[in-house]
Amino acid sequence: MIQFNVEGMSCQHCVGAVTRAIREHDAAAKVEVDLAAGRVTVESNQSADVLKAAIDEAGYTVKSAVKDAGTANA
Repeated sequence: MIQFNVEGMSCQHCVGAVTRAIREHDAAAKVEVDLAAGRVTVESNQSADVLKAAIDEAGYTVKSAVKDAGTANA
């Protein structure tokens, strides 16, 4: 699982845009967006770099990415 801190998300449209962008690279990805915290949590077989690029391409800024406890940082 990878957690991204993302700037620029403010509404449900943003949630949909980020979710669609990630799922274009992994249709089976589990995506959770916390607008208040500016956090996107993704369970995917894709690398953090691929997912970060997808979020960036959707028009949002990824400030940091961290893999879940027990794994190396992204």
